[in-house]
Amino acid sequence: MKTITLRYGDKAYTLEYNRAAVRLMESQGFNLDDLNKKPATTIPDLFAGAFRFHHSGLSRKTIDEIFENTNHRSDLVVKLTEMYVDTINTLFDEAEDGDEGNANWDTSW
Repeated sequence: MKTITLRYGDKAYTLEYNRAAVRLMESQGFNLDDLNKKPATTIPDLFAGAFRFHHSGLSRKTIDEIFENTNHRSDLVVKLTEMYVDTINTLFDEAEDGDEGNANWDTSW
């Protein structure tokens, strides 16, 4: 998975999504399709979601403060969007045929 290292103050943060973080974001109403319709909500939520994997205990207030003090935000949002989509795409990664323990399926119609 792709990561972003963000330094703020004397701390370094690793921004990354995993399936659990994306599931949690979606269960709380996040929808990437809203990026253009509701950017004032969606962009900060996309940023905050990237902290869940490695920094789940960090408060939203701190995350919002970091966001407000981050430079080149438009470029960062592009990278975060790519990372989010890459995480979603892992749902379609194929298991190797013939690997023992893989689930197999077929149809009866």
